[in-house]
Amino acid sequence: MSNNAQHVSGNRSTSIVTPVVLLAVFVMPISISGTAIALPAIAAELGDSPAALQWVVNGFNIPFALFTLIWGAVADRVGYKRTFALGALISLVGSALSVLASHLLILDAGRLLAGVGGAAIVTGGTALLSTTHSGAKRAKAFALLGTVVGLGLATGPTISGGLVALVGWRGVFATAGVISITAVIASVVLPADAASVARERGKAIDFSPLRNRYFLSIALVPVAVALGYVPILTYLPVALSAVSGMDAGRAGLLMLPLTVPVLIAPALASMLVHRVQSITPMIIFNVAMAALVVGDLGLLVLGPERPVQLLVLPMLLLGFGFGLPLGLIDAEALAAVPTNKSGAAAGVLNFLRLGSEAVVVAAYAAFMTALLVAGIDNSTDAHRAAAGWDGASSAYAAAFHLVVIAMSVLTLILATLINLLHRSHRRQGGGTAQRQQLDTDPDIATVSVS
Repeated sequence: MSNNAQHVSGNRSTSIVTPVVLLAVFVMPISISGTAIALPAIAAELGDSPAALQWVVNGFNIPFALFTLIWGAVADRVGYKRTFALGALISLVGSALSVLASHLLILDAGRLLAGVGGAAIVTGGTALLSTTHSGAKRAKAFALLGTVVGLGLATGPTISGGLVALVGWRGVFATAGVISITAVIASVVLPADAASVARERGKAIDFSPLRNRYFLSIALVPVAVALGYVPILTYLPVALSAVSGMDAGRAGLLMLPLTVPVLIAPALASMLVHRVQSITPMIIFNVAMAALVVGDLGLLVLGPERPVQLLVLPMLLLGFGFGLPLGLIDAEALAAVPTNKSGAAAGVLNFLRLGSEAVVVAAYAAFMTALLVAGIDNSTDAHRAAAGWDGASSAYAAAFHLVVIAMSVLTLILATLINLLHRSHRRQGGGTAQRQQLDTDPDIATVSVS
């Protein structure tokens, strides 16, 4: 083969990395946020064993968070391409096991495998994006990744609710399996030199960018956003079932005020930052976090005797609060570090983003279950309520109110910490990273809207 032909082949294999990685990663946030809506249907078919049912959700989220770092060490030895492909294969096996499950424990095992595989997909996939792109192209790839993760989270409950209503709960896991098959097949044409690059790069996740206070302040934004939004996105359908007796299909539709703003807000925020000199990304981040705090408190209107329409306004606030930062976080964070650290920065950012999403969902479930067990005399009924049973609606509403208050307080604390870090950075003479680069790098300036 001539050098020119090899070059063309290399360009083609490199150009396919971004769509393949984005498609595979898209399943992860849907799995984090969309599974809980299927719990009532799963319980009706496979039984409502409390612990086993809860592990349908936590069985994915906890291994996903824990194995991200473990796969990072593995990737250093076997390469990023192999890590990505192996993760897709493990996810495929987990999805198949979930689809075919005849018992809750088998379903739990499938979810555990899917979580382990998902961590490998994210670890290998983000590293592939970093090693096959550079400069503005890398920033654009990671901005797209952040947007895909956000959209996957936001649309997860609606997609899953629709699948449950149309084909049953097994359709949720079958869809993930189909995408995993696609990723396994597509991994064959990923760049062959990705493994050798991986070994040369050293650590799969290098935490040194966190020493940069401005980068740290930006990296904590998706953590705060996850805390204020993702548990509600994941478990509000369960709350609607437990408090209002709503089925999965109707709950999925009611989630639209929570999800549609996520499709609009990123472009709106990007336009404001790049066209209005006085509006900085940090202003957008603060508006978003304020909307999340107010939106969470607004959910206190949920109750057995109250119309669900009262939830629409707080849900819209939450949707905009989550969506506004989506197109800005990645470019702003990567612009805050030297070019030779952009790969490490992207890895840390996505580890914090996806890891925090998985952790807050698991923490929400544990907190809710503990409150329900404390508030309902019958332990079995308490665990059934946690899965969406509507026989203890008042107790569920009371527990839900305590949880959203806690979420609001914690989000406010994180927002305060973020602003303290930002002010410390400014006192040392720093500015807004993206604003400093808008005139010198037009690709970065348009990364979140292209």
